[in-house]
Amino acid sequence: MDFSLSDDHRDIQSAVADLAAKFDDEYWTRHDREHLFPTEFYEAFAEAGWLGVSIPTEYGGGGLGIAAGSILLETIAASGAAMNGCTPLHLSVFGINVVTKHGGDALRQEILPRVATGELQACFGVTEPDAGTDTSRVRTFARRDGDHYVVDGRKVWISKAAESDVMILAARTSERDPDAPMKGLSIFLVDMDTPGIGTRAIPKMGRNAVSSYEVSLDGVRVPAQRLIGTEGDGFRVLLDGLNPERILIAHEALGIGRASVAAAVRYAKEREVFGRPIGKNQGIAFPLAEANARLDAAELVCRKAAWLYDRGEKCAREANTAKFLAADAGFFAADRALQTFGGMGYADEYHVNRYFREARLMKIAPVSQELALAFLAQNVLGLPKSY
Repeated sequence: MDFSLSDDHRDIQSAVADLAAKFDDEYWTRHDREHLFPTEFYEAFAEAGWLGVSIPTEYGGGGLGIAAGSILLETIAASGAAMNGCTPLHLSVFGINVVTKHGGDALRQEILPRVATGELQACFGVTEPDAGTDTSRVRTFARRDGDHYVVDGRKVWISKAAESDVMILAARTSERDPDAPMKGLSIFLVDMDTPGIGTRAIPKMGRNAVSSYEVSLDGVRVPAQRLIGTEGDGFRVLLDGLNPERILIAHEALGIGRASVAAAVRYAKEREVFGRPIGKNQGIAFPLAEANARLDAAELVCRKAAWLYDRGEKCAREANTAKFLAADAGFFAADRALQTFGGMGYADEYHVNRYFREARLMKIAPVSQELALAFLAQNVLGLPKSY
């Protein structure tokens, strides 16, 4: 199999790098510090047509699949934008993918062209305070009432909820069956201006240009035609959001790692101590070389996962492996970069502390490293389920 970059992918890298370079580290540090959504950045990428890169051409997109979306986001992260730059866009790739794969034609016609142009922003509402990554424990409930569903519940850690026009929402439409815990979930497309929806920003450690929210849903009426897929079969629908999400996040982690190594190498060549550049010292050079090697290794699995998904093949093993390895490699690179800068790494001036904070998030979200390993242990190695 050949899952190396195609000429189209290399063209994407080049064009995206040129556009992302217009938004430098100072831009991202200011937006992170002041909690400002990067509107100019989002609009620039929308105007250039990048938001629809993975949306089918019949709905106004590029029709290039998850691999192309992954290259887009990896390149953005590597520009120094890190997660603050990726998150506003990646929900237009993986989140809206469930509409592409499972929405009716009328819903696709209504939603996808507007996502492709940037007119419509989407968020992804799965995680709950008491459910976390155990999607079977979702308590948000959608009760059928004529030609509507009435939804009540709470969601948490919903990125850009207040900035979004619609939310892809996971809710139960029947009570949880212990013998079939994933049955009874349904997926809806909910307009965020519907009465009964409230948002509250969650103060957090990093990636503050894009806020995360707690979302409350109290008696929210959702038209029945906004059901995505079949009622009660929502977990299968979610898989077309969750596996791509892991693949995209893995590529974003690679990008942050690349930005970190690049910054550290520049500094190691310029900074002199005891009359020599610090990069001449093996204590600096070897960790950066190791960081680069780890990123190169993780990149191969990331590419394979995207290659498999775009061909309609099973990719859960590769998606979880890619997420685990890339998150680990990206954080290792950011940590070694900060160490290379020493005390100056703690200063905002050099930006690596922002890379460090955002790379650390990748080991938690969208699934923890431990749960990725639990999946691999059970589903690849055949070990007993541990949770």
